[in-house]
Amino acid sequence: MLKEVLISGFGGQGSLLAGQILALAGVMDDKNVTYRPVYGTEKRGGLAFCDVIISDEEIGSPALEETECLVAMDENSFTRFESIVRPGGTVIVNSSLVTSQPTRDDVTYVNVPCNEIAEKVGSDKTVNMVILGAYLGSQDYFLPMDTVEAALREEMGPSKEKIIPMNRHAMDEGAAAVK
Repeated sequence: MLKEVLISGFGGQGSLLAGQILALAGVMDDKNVTYRPVYGTEKRGGLAFCDVIISDEEIGSPALEETECLVAMDENSFTRFESIVRPGGTVIVNSSLVTSQPTRDDVTYVNVPCNEIAEKVGSDKTVNMVILGAYLGSQDYFLPMDTVEAALREEMGPSKEKIIPMNRHAMDEGAAAVK
């Protein structure tokens, strides 16, 4: 099993946190994992993305030249990275913020209205968990959701225990949106 994903959004959207949680869940599931964050020069609003590779085998390089999956949380991420998805790959789009039309016919596009789902769940701060759940659901749950929740708990720490159920609900709603 080899899963490669580039998760991208603007600073403050939580794309890097989603990648950290995914990577930690992979480690908890005894997989080989790489996580490579890339920050824009701005703290909020600039492009922020990460590569996450999860595999049963050794991983040769943490940097992705191309990827099997793109998770685009905003318009800039979609237009910048759509071209690096391998033929046969998947592009998961936050259709709440991405208005561009797909330009390729050799990849699968999955549109998820993440902002609307996050608002329904109870907080616009859960958009990253909605799209993380959509990614896992579109990839046939190669990591158990309970393991991803455990990684979320670990990453958030005890001081944020009260928001874990809402974030898990956001992941579940995101996964349900792709089925």
